[in-house]
Amino acid sequence: MTPAQPGGDIIAYGGGTLVSELIAQDLLDELHLFVNPTALGSGRPVFPDTGARRRFRLVSAHPFACGITALHLAPERS
Repeated sequence: MTPAQPGGDIIAYGGGTLVSELIAQDLLDELHLFVNPTALGSGRPVFPDTGARRRFRLVSAHPFACGITALHLAPERS
């Protein structure tokens, strides 16, 4: 794995596959996740099940009146 390098932001709307791969490769500096509490039955997980667990710490949370909550997460690094 190469050391972190400065770069630009990536915004992925509904891009669970891309985001899962970035998490699995430990390429995220932070994650902004909008949680919409709607029961859909099934879907794709955002956090990959790669065997290597990634831990995130909550930086902030902002609930909106519509029920959506914006989470700002940062990976815990040792």
